[in-house]
Amino acid sequence: MSNNFNFAIKSISLDENYHPANSTRITTNFANLARGERRRENLRNALKMIDNNFNSLAGWDNPKGDRYSVELEIVSVDMDIESGGQAFPSIEVLKTNIIDHKNNERIEGIVGNNFSSYVRDYDFSVLLLEHNKGKSNFSIPSGFGDLHGNLFKCFINSDIYKQNFNKLPVICLSVSDNKIYTRTENQHPILGLEYLPNESSLTEQYFKKMGLQVRYFMPANSVAPLAFYFFGDLLSDYTNLELISTISTMGAFQKIYRPEIYNANAVAGKCYQPNLKNLDHSLTQIVYDREERSQLAIEQGKFAEEHFIKPYQTVLEQWSANYA
Repeated sequence: MSNNFNFAIKSISLDENYHPANSTRITTNFANLARGERRRENLRNALKMIDNNFNSLAGWDNPKGDRYSVELEIVSVDMDIESGGQAFPSIEVLKTNIIDHKNNERIEGIVGNNFSSYVRDYDFSVLLLEHNKGKSNFSIPSGFGDLHGNLFKCFINSDIYKQNFNKLPVICLSVSDNKIYTRTENQHPILGLEYLPNESSLTEQYFKKMGLQVRYFMPANSVAPLAFYFFGDLLSDYTNLELISTISTMGAFQKIYRPEIYNANAVAGKCYQPNLKNLDHSLTQIVYDREERSQLAIEQGKFAEEHFIKPYQTVLEQWSANYA
């Protein structure tokens, strides 16, 4: 059955001229920016933030802070279950590429960074909500995240992934506002100060089923830790510039989307609990509709249910059980 899964990869530049494709999840960070009257200004400002962020972290041999710029590609992965059937938009990630203006060189960055998936929308915004409707105690359905995790691992292990990307993905998310993070003595020259959470979260468990482990670091120019999800060894599998490309890209997006945490006016202390109601923060000059985003997650989860989960339910369940 696994032979019947065909993945196709498409990529498009994320620059100030970017327009979201019809198949793009509109809740995706960059797609949300690229809409409305200020779309071009939004994109230009976000990309400038990323470049400034990168140069401040890559300060060696960079006296004017303008040696590097980051180019972003949106990588969309379509999945075809039955050869020649209807392709379903399964995963969307960001790929960073680094331009070194001093050496006139283009350096491959990291794939992953941002992560969006219709099936994850279905799991969190449809399945989980329905499972807990009318219940006083929150619980998780059995096998929650198994199918999504196996689909992701199947893609990462596919020939098409290996042909297109040299390294495994790193995904960078915001921290959870219902956990407490404690700073450790461990400090990395690029990733910064390491934090440990007081307990595991549902997101951590979900990503673990995708084969990913997590560590939390607060880089030098950040005011709160970021969650880095990865395979292998985060600290030795990637170069400094590769890590900086992820930190600068996702650090900028988090300042826009989670300003209460990542654009707060106070830096996280030794014991830190993120607070989305924190009023002591600054706003970027970038317009973003957070409420619309949560509503769209439900719509897109229902789209996945209608066009993917229900039509192929038996086939998917059998494949996932065998894949494990």
